[in-house]
Amino acid sequence: MGKIRSFYTRIITFVENKRIDMKLLLLSLLFFAASCTVDAQAILCGADQPSEYLGLLEGKKVGLVVNQSSQVGDQHLLDFLLDNGVAVQSIFCPEHGFRGDADAGEEVGDQKDEKTGLPVISLYGKNRKPTLAQLAGLDVLVFDIQDVGVRFYTYLSTLNYVMEACAEEDLSLLVLDRPNPNGDYVAGPILKPEFKSFVGMHPIPVVHGCTLGELARMINGEGWLENSVACRLTVIPVQNYTHQAAYSLPIKPSPNLPNDLSIRLYPSLCFFEATNMSIGRGTYFPFQVIGYPDPKMGEFQFTPESIAGMAKNPKQEGKICYGVDLRDASLSHRFSLEYFLRYYHQFNNEADFLSSAKWFNLLAGTDELLKMIRSGADWPEIEASWEGELDSYKSMRKKYLLYSDVVD
Repeated sequence: MGKIRSFYTRIITFVENKRIDMKLLLLSLLFFAASCTVDAQAILCGADQPSEYLGLLEGKKVGLVVNQSSQVGDQHLLDFLLDNGVAVQSIFCPEHGFRGDADAGEEVGDQKDEKTGLPVISLYGKNRKPTLAQLAGLDVLVFDIQDVGVRFYTYLSTLNYVMEACAEEDLSLLVLDRPNPNGDYVAGPILKPEFKSFVGMHPIPVVHGCTLGELARMINGEGWLENSVACRLTVIPVQNYTHQAAYSLPIKPSPNLPNDLSIRLYPSLCFFEATNMSIGRGTYFPFQVIGYPDPKMGEFQFTPESIAGMAKNPKQEGKICYGVDLRDASLSHRFSLEYFLRYYHQFNNEADFLSSAKWFNLLAGTDELLKMIRSGADWPEIEASWEGELDSYKSMRKKYLLYSDVVD
């Protein structure tokens, strides 16, 4: 307020000594006031609040679980912490690697950070859980990775294993929370225990409506870690954030989610990964198109090609795919299987469409969905079948939420 008051004082003094257009002055004042309001309500990620966590790291030997999204303003968290005297000892990275340019499912190897010389340990290579040897000498791990709010997006699985390792080795875990760009709703089937895998480890829906900080609290509170252990957890919440707040990611969280629309469509289109259809990997608009090398699938055409840093060997590479262009879809899109069902029924037999029923069931977290599809159930019927379990999940979720304005 002092800044605003000083500005108005200078303007009034100027007006008293100069003759200026009062309408122009009024517009300028309104613009200034609006900009101050926006600044006051700017979303601040956990990493953007160093006063909340630097003291917790003072005198500690620190390991970081980070990737390209781990930014403090325009500086990487690693560089920011080193500049502030934090004793970072090692870096752990998830799927897609430290720089976020490895293909989906591509094994990521250990390396050394060229700038700092620190070891970069892959949690998507020889092991997906930090080992005792890799954690030796550390006091605390800091987890700061941008998620997209979908159960089969594997950064959540990495968080689970990091929590488990911290609990077993009695290390503290500090989660610097970030907004969930799909956090405004909850949808999809709840994962069943027999379908637990790295693309789904917890009994939560496909679109879970939580930040990773909230999920870390849930994992601890519900005893979901191996042997029901719990880690010493601290979450630095996002400031000025609610689950209904629109949030545009400043850096793409993985190679094939390049923009806000791809992130909104991701929960719906990822089920096509278990089919022979392309969803745009090998183009510059992945997760925004659907196609197959058959003209009857639609008028829109695209041809997947190998693209370094995005898709080395994309499905249907070099073939003209026909289908639908979703690049004008609304950012209010919510999880739906209508596109999946439409193309399922366009194929003469399931084997030509579905490349792996097992993979589909792992993504769904249940085999009941595929059974309903095979029985001829439509989208409203399928969606209605989840209502009871989603109501139970939402009730449980309330215990762990850090942010208000939840509308389901």
